[in-house]
Amino acid sequence: MQASTESWRGRIALMVAHCAGMIDLVALPVWVGALIAQYGFSPQQAGGLATLLLIGAVASSLFFAPCFNWIDARLMAVAGFALAAAAFFVASLSTGFGIAHSGHLHRLFAIVGFALGVFAIGFLGATPNLIAAFGGAAFFRVFAGIMVVAVVAALVAFPEATRRLDEDLVEEVAHLKPAVWFGIAGVSCMALTQAMMFSFIERIGIDRGFGREAVTGVLIALGFVNLFPAPLAALLEKRVPANVALMAGPVLQALIAVAIAFSASFLGFAIPAALFAAVMIFTHTFAFGVLSKLDSTSRALAGTPAMLMIGAAIGPILGGTLVQIFGYRALGIAAIVIAAVAFALFSKVHSAPLLPAEAKTGS
Repeated sequence: MQASTESWRGRIALMVAHCAGMIDLVALPVWVGALIAQYGFSPQQAGGLATLLLIGAVASSLFFAPCFNWIDARLMAVAGFALAAAAFFVASLSTGFGIAHSGHLHRLFAIVGFALGVFAIGFLGATPNLIAAFGGAAFFRVFAGIMVVAVVAALVAFPEATRRLDEDLVEEVAHLKPAVWFGIAGVSCMALTQAMMFSFIERIGIDRGFGREAVTGVLIALGFVNLFPAPLAALLEKRVPANVALMAGPVLQALIAVAIAFSASFLGFAIPAALFAAVMIFTHTFAFGVLSKLDSTSRALAGTPAMLMIGAAIGPILGGTLVQIFGYRALGIAAIVIAAVAFALFSKVHSAPLLPAEAKTGS
């Protein structure tokens, strides 16, 4: 029986693939923390290494997104996760620095977002303890294992596309609406703030003397909080105008980032840290739905990894450089600047011809 995006067999495969493909959204604080604590890297080096992986994700997404409607997605997913598994296993042996097709896209993205939240609880709860017990190599072996699971899921049940590109849409593929590009750039800005700040959440807590167990508890709490934003975004799809969700996202993200960066007490750190990633998940779910209505070819949605990773790729190295030169508070200042740019970009999406009608009807 062929899997599809409307069957739970296909959706489960997409959930697993989403968790593996978006693992940076979950793993960055543990990753950067392990590179600094276990390998002795500077903040800039640790952020730079994470950036290298994310640059690879950007390049891959930019290459595959334009041919999304013609390639064998299942074969590419299996091959990609297999290569990633092998690469992370090889990385575990190193010790130095040189190492969207669905009938309802908003709902489907909320489903896989919820799966990412469930995955985050287990990952953030278990991985720091594994690293403490078995060293930094355990981190990369966990990554390799996750990619192997994604290979199996994609091989067994990766869904077939539910539609193909019609001849009359060929011209649209070559000329995406300006509002689509503004939306992509806005999401990239939020991903930049997400990666820049999230990479150093663990180190902020540790360096301010809150203790490893307490900081790990905050990361686990963050995983539980992340269970809710995607389902909430699905529930509110027809109740909250999309432009309100998009424009509020960067503002709230910046406020939380400032609270984390300037925190002096444990509660002042723990509460915003637990909420931080949820803002990105909620806002991106709405952005995904909006872009699906503005781009009927789904090419922009196929470029989701690129729009996330372009920002996320810059985030760790930018954050590491700011921390190394100016300290953790500089992350909060940078978040305000980036939020202003994202807000302006999303305001351009709001002015697109299709969005006001779609936002009112929720269709």
